[in-house]
Amino acid sequence: MISTRAVAKVLLVAVGVLCALYLLYLVRQVLAAVFIAVFIAVALGPAVDLVQRRRLPRALAILLVYIGLFLAIFGVGLLVVPPIVEGVNQFASDVPGYVDDIRTSETLRQYDDQYGITDQLQQQAQSLPGRLGDAAGALQAVTVGVFSAVFQLVTVLVMAFFFLLQGGRMAEFCFRQLRPEHERRARDVGAKVYKAVGGYVTGALTIAIIAGTSTYIVLSILGIGFAVPLAVLMGFLVLIPLVGATIGGVIIAIVTAFEDFPTALIVWTAFFVLYQQVENNVLQPFIYRRTVALHPLVVIIAVLMGASLLGVLGALLAIPVAATSQIIVKEAWALRRPPGAEAGGDQLELSGGRDAGPAAAAASGEQPPRHSPDAQ
Repeated sequence: MISTRAVAKVLLVAVGVLCALYLLYLVRQVLAAVFIAVFIAVALGPAVDLVQRRRLPRALAILLVYIGLFLAIFGVGLLVVPPIVEGVNQFASDVPGYVDDIRTSETLRQYDDQYGITDQLQQQAQSLPGRLGDAAGALQAVTVGVFSAVFQLVTVLVMAFFFLLQGGRMAEFCFRQLRPEHERRARDVGAKVYKAVGGYVTGALTIAIIAGTSTYIVLSILGIGFAVPLAVLMGFLVLIPLVGATIGGVIIAIVTAFEDFPTALIVWTAFFVLYQQVENNVLQPFIYRRTVALHPLVVIIAVLMGASLLGVLGALLAIPVAATSQIIVKEAWALRRPPGAEAGGDQLELSGGRDAGPAAAAASGEQPPRHSPDAQ
């Protein structure tokens, strides 16, 4: 029979596990911020290392990378915001003309007489001042949300700064606490993860820039309005695995259909299909030749899980997290392999197509150096 002491130990362990899980639930937002900061640090690590090779202090190299990142975001804003503001202002100035067209057009006038569209518009205009209070409340909520998001962003960037500055020493300390045989393997896994995540981020940004630039060139040649905002939108959506590029292509196709049907629509569709083939068969294999390959099914599951947890940000982080998990699983599987088994017995031939995510475009390349990532 089971002794009372054994039952008490089991209950104590169960209570401890539940308390630990509840504590993790309470600090889940902090853990998410730390996770994002670690990812940003690993993603920016190659750029910081590149700047540091200019014989600069690491703290200064991190600051320069941050400044470059902010300038890039500010430059994109300068390219996107003015055309949108101009278009909105133009639309606002044309609205009275659109309202007049309702009465001047015989067909629209019939619908207006039947449904009272003009009267409804006038009623809405008269009730507009009474809704300013609600609008002010909504504006206050939006303002508080923006300040909260800015505070979280600053917090994450500060943590990422310290991870970039001291990450190598932190990893070195953790490695030294292991036994020699485990230390060597842990360093190997860390180097692979560092290289895979850094390579994925660099490759994804490179492909996004190529996609956005080529989109801008084609739309400019076709004379499509909002060419710059649409190109930036395309570059951003390309970063989202599985469906991002397709969503961007469909949105731009709708715009081209309204601008110049069917010529612009046909030209854009032909370009988009051709570009996807070039990116899938030329750009991705070349750019991602050193990243970890992922099976399309793994990509789908990872993206769905990431999107359900963190939304769009989770979808963007899904591929690096899945690649990291795959590296760890492979190493754990290698530990279980019999000593006489061949080294290539556990290699997985995993590849995917264009919409399977950028990391699924090419197989792993040369082995990374065996040293602590980001070590001084």
